[in-house]
Amino acid sequence: MSLPRALFSDEHRMFRESVQAFLEREIKPHYSAWEERGWVDREAWLAAGRAGFLCMTVPEAYGGAGADFLYSAILIEEQWRAGCPAPGYYTHSDIVAPYIANYAGEPLKQRWLPPMASGEVIAAIAMTEPEAGSDLKALRTTAVKDGEDYLINGGKTFISNGWLADMVVVAAKTDPASGAKGISLFVVETGRPGFHKGRRLEKLGQKAQDTAELFFENVRVPAGNMIGEPNRGFAYLMNQLAQERLAVAIAALGGAKGAYSGTLDYVRSRNAFGRPVAEFQNTQFQLATCKTEIAVGEAFVDRCLELLVQGELPADSAAMAKLWLTDMQARVVDTCLQLHGGYGYMLEYPVARAYADARAQRIYAGTNEIMKLLIARNL
Repeated sequence: MSLPRALFSDEHRMFRESVQAFLEREIKPHYSAWEERGWVDREAWLAAGRAGFLCMTVPEAYGGAGADFLYSAILIEEQWRAGCPAPGYYTHSDIVAPYIANYAGEPLKQRWLPPMASGEVIAAIAMTEPEAGSDLKALRTTAVKDGEDYLINGGKTFISNGWLADMVVVAAKTDPASGAKGISLFVVETGRPGFHKGRRLEKLGQKAQDTAELFFENVRVPAGNMIGEPNRGFAYLMNQLAQERLAVAIAALGGAKGAYSGTLDYVRSRNAFGRPVAEFQNTQFQLATCKTEIAVGEAFVDRCLELLVQGELPADSAAMAKLWLTDMQARVVDTCLQLHGGYGYMLEYPVARAYADARAQRIYAGTNEIMKLLIARNL
């Protein structure tokens, strides 16, 4: 589809093949049933743990592989290319795990990272609230010191992995008067008294990915469950956002590739006016444009990945990748749906599900409007 991806070694390419085989064997046969139900089997997490696909960047001492982020990028891209954005491995492995691995004390690392790497524990992160999305300083969830513990009160929404989670990293105000500089992060076990999982949210797309509301009513957690230092949560969150936004761009690349590949097969086999749809010039021009956009997006993603693994990815470059790749995904998937004609509107066809799955990409990890603001700051 594009130029050789020199960033990836032979070992990376072999890993990609193993991920593709895993998805075909462990995920795709069950995916339609999971979409109807709204969550995946826990066995999908255990299988990923056995395959070594969880918490790959976590050091080996804590059950991970100590690998570079390129392995995580491959898993993200291939999940979306296969039309299987769930299970939410990325949230678990590459958002939650790094907060613990990079900022938490040794007891929290020893307690949580090994079972996360094995898939025995499923993790989520709870930042978004009904009135606080991209604007983290507007958080209303509080954590008030009470002796040797903290009491957490508040509510979160749109929490990926929230329905299945055994543990949640919660962003809460420990110093409400300080705005964003008064946020701390806590590990909260979902079985603690006062912790309630609300309704499982019905979404437009990504229906196999469990997404839930979470509520905290005087949930008592020991002070040792705080990740890092008090009131440093906002800084920790900001440190991870470039990678998170690049991950969304990688997912967009995979989703566009999957839609394009499926559509190429479809137009070759579908006849109209006595010949394959692929033989019409309009079809060829539309697919040529899609192929070009995907290739351009892949080149930018690979450059950003190169900078990320070197620890040099600028925040505005991550924002540009998230902005451009998710918009590109939307254009490509829409074109592919159109080339399917009426069948493209039927959910039994993968392109219809890809269309619905792609829509949230321009919203989460900071809306694309927020990405433009971030880019504009450096003009």
